[in-house]
Amino acid sequence: MAARQVPALAEAVVDLLNSRPHATPQLPDTLADPATAERLLLPFREPGTPAPSEHDIVQVTVLRDALVKVVSTPDAWAEVNRLAESVAFHHVFSDDGRVTLRQVSGSPVVGGVVRAVAELAADGRLARVRVCANAECSHAFYDTTRSRTQRWHSYEMCGNRANVAAYRARTRRSG
Repeated sequence: MAARQVPALAEAVVDLLNSRPHATPQLPDTLADPATAERLLLPFREPGTPAPSEHDIVQVTVLRDALVKVVSTPDAWAEVNRLAESVAFHHVFSDDGRVTLRQVSGSPVVGGVVRAVAELAADGRLARVRVCANAECSHAFYDTTRSRTQRWHSYEMCGNRANVAAYRARTRRSG
């Protein structure tokens, strides 16, 4: 059986979520480095738009942190909604019946992230973006399982550790 592919848009959102400081040992905030931030935000930018400004990166950092809360706790949309109010889109209808959104105000990169999250949420793929159940890890990932039950970003690293720890705890209690 072939491995399920992660959609490019979901992969870009997961990469954005993983740009935050997380894991043990603590990984740095990669949005703090302008070159890395520009590379991470490229999938959210329209061709020809300028590189994100410092202000854009600050806004995206706040949006990223709000999105981490959303994928961890689905009822945490208030902050994302507040940030999404800073951008506006118009519907553009083409002759072949397709509808696209064209951003008309706000930070282009914030708009790109909002548009990506909206697209993933609209077709149910955002629910597959998760944070690792290992609290010491908290790495974001895209659940590619058919049953949508993946708990760890890597079974070999976090899942196996959790299962071994649970087994040892059970044997200590019973023995």
